[in-house]
Amino acid sequence: MKLCFNQATTLENSNLEKDLNYCDRHGYDYIEIRAMDKLPEYLESHSLEDLKNFFQNHHIKPLALNALVFFNNRENEEEVLNEFKEMVETGSELGIKYVVAVPLVTEEKILLKDIEESSVKMLREFSDIAEPYGIKVALEFVGHPECTINTFEQAYDIVQKADRENVGLVFDCFHFHAMGSSYESLKKADGKKIFILHIDDTEDFPIGLLRDEDRVWPGEGAIDLDNLLSILKDIGYEDGVVSVELFRPEYYQMDAEEVIKKAKDTTLNVVSRHYDTQPI
Repeated sequence: MKLCFNQATTLENSNLEKDLNYCDRHGYDYIEIRAMDKLPEYLESHSLEDLKNFFQNHHIKPLALNALVFFNNRENEEEVLNEFKEMVETGSELGIKYVVAVPLVTEEKILLKDIEESSVKMLREFSDIAEPYGIKVALEFVGHPECTINTFEQAYDIVQKADRENVGLVFDCFHFHAMGSSYESLKKADGKKIFILHIDDTEDFPIGLLRDEDRVWPGEGAIDLDNLLSILKDIGYEDGVVSVELFRPEYYQMDAEEVIKKAKDTTLNVVSRHYDTQPI
């Protein structure tokens, strides 16, 4: 299992340049680059060529651009497709493997059939754009009531109906727990359709009330991570990537390098009980 860092974990106390150096120093294999803020900030004072050179000369590599947000049930589909194409072209230059797509979050009531229809249509469009570049599309369901795709079973069904080899899922442990996704559905799934595993934990608030700021270090919260990791391994999620993603406000008050080291240590402590992890 390879170790990845998601930049949300140091969202307010670091930047891409610092994250890259700290993560490389502490032995991370990959990084998920935040495309909506951290990459544009970096490009204000650096070039894309600078970033390419960094990856060529260091152990750490780019895993994904995270994320194209609110991709479904939008009136301006052409704008969304253009944004996705730009991300794919940038990602191709950097050598990423995935573009993460996040569903619409809204208080508007949208029929489930309309959510499914829009999501399947857009994912197929993304697939066609990404395929010539060798890039895959990773749908990340979000465990909030306001999100149009908020459970594992709903997201997995949409991916199955999209029926494209380069379309799969981000499996986020927090989002799985936060809306009470079905363990039975997970046990029946094909682990090869899970492209990225996000690891995190959470305080023990009721289902439906959890939000990103409730996340805590892996292994220090209420999620049954051992059960989840055991099931994921059983269904065929092997030799993949585990990416630590936390949005904890208290962690933003810490030194960024300390957060990156602690995130690595707590992640490996949990994951190593189920997967082989390289000495880092």
